[in-house]
Amino acid sequence: MKKGLLLAAVALGTPAWAQTCQPTALTPYLNINGTSSWVAKSSASLNAGSRVVLGPQPTSGSWSWSGCGASGSSREQTLKLTASCTATATYVNSCGARSTLSYQFNVWAPPAANAGRFIMVDQFGYLTNAKKIAVIRNPKVGFDSNVGFWPQQLRLVNSATGQIVKDNWWPSSNWNNYGVDPASGDQVLYADFSDVTAPGTYEVVDINTGERSARFEIGDNVYRNVLMQAVRMFFYQRAGQNKTVGNAGVGWADGPSHVKAGQDPEARRFLDKGNAATARDLRGGWYDAGDMNKYTSYATGYIQGLLDAYLESPAAFTDDFNIPESGNGVPDILDEVKWGMDWLVRMQNADGSVLSIVGEGGGSVPPSTITTPSYYGDASTTSTLAAAAAFAHGAKVYASLNNPALTAYAADLKRRAVSAWQWAIAHPSVLFYNDAAHGNGGLGVGPIETDDHGRDMLRLTAAIRLFALTGDATYRPYIDGNYQTTQLMKDWTLSGVNAGSARELLYYASLPGATASVANDIRSRYQSLVTRSDYPSWGGVLGQKDAYLAFIGDQYIWGSNNLKASQGRIFFDDLDYKVSGHTADEVAAAAGGYLHYLHGVNPLGKVYLSNMVSFGAENSVNRIWHSWFMDGDPKWASAATSTYGPAPGYLVGGPTNSQWSWDSGCPGVSAQCGSAPPAPPYGQPAAKSYLDFNTGWPLNSWSISEPSDGYQVSYIRLLARFVK
Repeated sequence: MKKGLLLAAVALGTPAWAQTCQPTALTPYLNINGTSSWVAKSSASLNAGSRVVLGPQPTSGSWSWSGCGASGSSREQTLKLTASCTATATYVNSCGARSTLSYQFNVWAPPAANAGRFIMVDQFGYLTNAKKIAVIRNPKVGFDSNVGFWPQQLRLVNSATGQIVKDNWWPSSNWNNYGVDPASGDQVLYADFSDVTAPGTYEVVDINTGERSARFEIGDNVYRNVLMQAVRMFFYQRAGQNKTVGNAGVGWADGPSHVKAGQDPEARRFLDKGNAATARDLRGGWYDAGDMNKYTSYATGYIQGLLDAYLESPAAFTDDFNIPESGNGVPDILDEVKWGMDWLVRMQNADGSVLSIVGEGGGSVPPSTITTPSYYGDASTTSTLAAAAAFAHGAKVYASLNNPALTAYAADLKRRAVSAWQWAIAHPSVLFYNDAAHGNGGLGVGPIETDDHGRDMLRLTAAIRLFALTGDATYRPYIDGNYQTTQLMKDWTLSGVNAGSARELLYYASLPGATASVANDIRSRYQSLVTRSDYPSWGGVLGQKDAYLAFIGDQYIWGSNNLKASQGRIFFDDLDYKVSGHTADEVAAAAGGYLHYLHGVNPLGKVYLSNMVSFGAENSVNRIWHSWFMDGDPKWASAATSTYGPAPGYLVGGPTNSQWSWDSGCPGVSAQCGSAPPAPPYGQPAAKSYLDFNTGWPLNSWSISEPSDGYQVSYIRLLARFVK
């Protein structure tokens, strides 16, 4: 009885004299580069020069710091790590009790000068059970032909522990009986380590010569942070978006661009600039590439590509990509699509037609400082057909999310899609060329019109998407009557160039209500071409036509990296639509070759993404041709020498072979020409025709180093297939 009374008294509350001030439990959070998602962890292994943001919780109370360069009383600390270290946070709560928390960072030493010269690996790593091949090169033709390498004795070493995982290891095969690959000018051997599956950080070392690969990870989700940066490229490309430090990282925070007087919220008609009555609210959307213009017919393709990326790999796209909309219950990629779609909605006129372009001013950095006015181009059949397809595609996806607000949004997009289609059919040849020959040049960069066949293809895509959305058979006759004019059917072509349009046909063939004979014809043709021995796709893979395991033939043209990504996607299209019968493992191995090429398995050992040192790349792109990140800027010109460099994750165009040249007036037109064109890219085998530069006129780097939202979409769609 007495014991019960005592317990009851304790339950009523501890007397004041018995209370004590207790330390607060701390939760560690960190954010790599300030541009990824916050994760609850207190340690990381990173490359030298990586940035990391520490943000322990709780958010109230007082903080102090020591170690790793951390200091002061701010709860969040942004550090640039140059050596392994421990950062210690001390927290004092409201009653005066102290708590401490330590962050441990293992910082890899800067790569040796010979790392990745001759032994090429995916610098982000390999999935646990994936095919893993180190490509070993011996240069024979090109700028590096004066140095050679022949492997002696290879080891696979755990970088953290020094453990030898494979020893006395020799290349198991070679390319074309030691022949010289014409695309790269290299002899190539292959060292397979697919049997190594233990998670960790590794490197391939030749113990006799000292040559080594870049470091790489093996794990079950090694590309997640890479995908996050690739998708976030669209966030940095947003016009009119306030880019806070919390979302953009300290290096790329900026106020909203193109929202001043006379800019996007009150853009005027280009052909009637002096008429204030033509002002339209055309804010939002994305900068198209390295220029900041917004082209309707291009942007609609980006919208559809991102929607397809989500549909193909929904598990890869979570709600924590650290954009302003993160945490709203909608996958962040669909939030990003909506940013572009909202702009497209503003571009539509009441009669259903859609404006063709918004020309954005430039001339200063960061973009928020730009003051030049914005103008729009008139509506055209081309832009309206393109928008009809995007509206329809978006309506179908957003309606599937079981989100009341987005269901209403989808219904509005459906109405807009039908309205755009009806206008375009009634006005089949309204054109806005944006060139001087037609009296309307000077808005944006270059002509924006397509030809009659191009409009027919846009109409075909719109009809497919509207048929898929509505089930209305009135769209089907145009599809059935025109599918044979596509490159797949008419020209017997299937490659990275027409991967998108070929997939549209496969999609139609899969729809309930598609004409059976047409569907069978499409599938039969696709199967014939995807498996042909003299074509890319399975012919290129099974025939081992490319020494670097990513065959595109002679298509090292402007945007070759886009073609690499698109060609890799074809294998997954084949799998998704069950065309050739190849297994999921075979598809992953084939497509993986194209992904690994973009991640460093190429003759330059270059990761073709910008500023990715914080995410594992030892040799990523330092310079891109972009209006924000231009040559000479002390903050953003170069990831290697500027304060911040370009934002991470931009895919550049890549090697262009003969499609790059300095200005025709060089060398006499300017001292900046030099005495001869830089080599590389000049005069090199196709896959070596690349230089990490962002010089404008007269060296004209844009055909090589300019990014594009279109390249980015192709890469995202390929990469997402390897992310959980």
